[in-house]
Amino acid sequence: MTRCLSEQELQQLDSWWRAANYLAVGMIYLKENPLLREPLKPEHIKNRLLGHWGSSPGQSFIWTHANRVIREYNLNMIYLSGPGHGAPG
Repeated sequence: MTRCLSEQELQQLDSWWRAANYLAVGMIYLKENPLLREPLKPEHIKNRLLGHWGSSPGQSFIWTHANRVIREYNLNMIYLSGPGHGAPG
């Protein structure tokens, strides 16, 4: 049986997804100042990147919706993702 998500549930999913993407960008590119409490400077950016952005939003999308169904249906599940692609694995 399927049901439509409420506006509040959609807002929560969107907020969760955006937060996960923000964390992914920070893990990939930043070595300092992750909350941007000061203007971004070249010395805040890593010299060597770990992971890449390309698959990060898609993985965050899956994690976001997996978390929703795990909580909604009290599932006992695990999600395995590739070997460190898209933000540090």
